[in-house]
Amino acid sequence: MLGIDDVASRIESIGFHCRGCGACCRRVAEDSNLVLVSPAEVRAIMAATGMVWDEIAEPYPDFIDAENGGEYTLAWCIRRTADACRFLRDGQCSIYAHRPWICRTYPFMLADDDLLVSECPGLGAPLSTRDAHALGADLCRRRAAEEAEETGLCAVYREARVPPGRRAVIDSEGVKVLHG
Repeated sequence: MLGIDDVASRIESIGFHCRGCGACCRRVAEDSNLVLVSPAEVRAIMAATGMVWDEIAEPYPDFIDAENGGEYTLAWCIRRTADACRFLRDGQCSIYAHRPWICRTYPFMLADDDLLVSECPGLGAPLSTRDAHALGADLCRRRAAEEAEETGLCAVYREARVPPGRRAVIDSEGVKVLHG
């Protein structure tokens, strides 16, 4: 497993500086700005903003048929407008200090034992060793948070029951039946 120093070294060699362009927050293709969030991240945003769950998160758009006529999905996403993340205001993130892990570590992601890099205009810019290390540490914390969420989800999923004919999100906190 890649450690912080390994990740930081690779990030520093690639280079990155966020230009604040907001391109990653805008919809340029179907689900191009789909930001997965854990229940803990939604709750942190709720605490910071005073907003309620449904104002922040929407179910992941792909549903799976349950045996009883219900449907479920296994993740939450940041709510979006027709063309952008709902928290993009005047080209800036209105929850920047409380943004989800995906946003905090973009355009980088750890998958298995590899550093994946998404397209971003800020790639290739000089990056200090200190900033690369901070981003590497965030990526490792993100990986740990995602692993914990997956473990919790698996535990809940084994016992989960979607009510007949209803739609629900199954996450690490339980089965959340959707209204409407």
